[in-house]
Amino acid sequence: MPHPAPERRAWMAVLARAPADDIAALLPALPAHDRLRAPETGLVMVRGRAGGDGAPFNLGEMTVTRCAVRLGDAVGHAYVAGRDKRQAELAALVDAALQDPAHHDALMAAVIAPLAARQQAVRDAEARRAAATRVEFFTMATMR
Repeated sequence: MPHPAPERRAWMAVLARAPADDIAALLPALPAHDRLRAPETGLVMVRGRAGGDGAPFNLGEMTVTRCAVRLGDAVGHAYVAGRDKRQAELAALVDAALQDPAHHDALMAAVIAPLAARQQAVRDAEARRAAATRVEFFTMATMR
């Protein structure tokens, strides 16, 4: 049974941001799989919008690596920023494994949850550093 798109989108976002070494360290064992599309690097056009809601424009190109694997009946896909072919293959492999109900819950707990927690900790630390440099202009105006 396929997983809901929002759930799959969430685990793919975590895998796309996780370094290959972190994924490999948490993955219990690399099961035998078939490469449908070996990891390959290319460019994608990044689009932007003026002011967030204006007319779209081409911002520039970004390097990405993609991979597709088959694990049993499931097909896993991955696109990751940069040139890390190992990361793309591991992300595709985990994507395929997560589609198997027999492994889904265990992999979510053993791989996705720890990676998501690390990524949230990094975001929280960056937010604290940014908050430390915040200037209250209202306070400065009343100090005159």
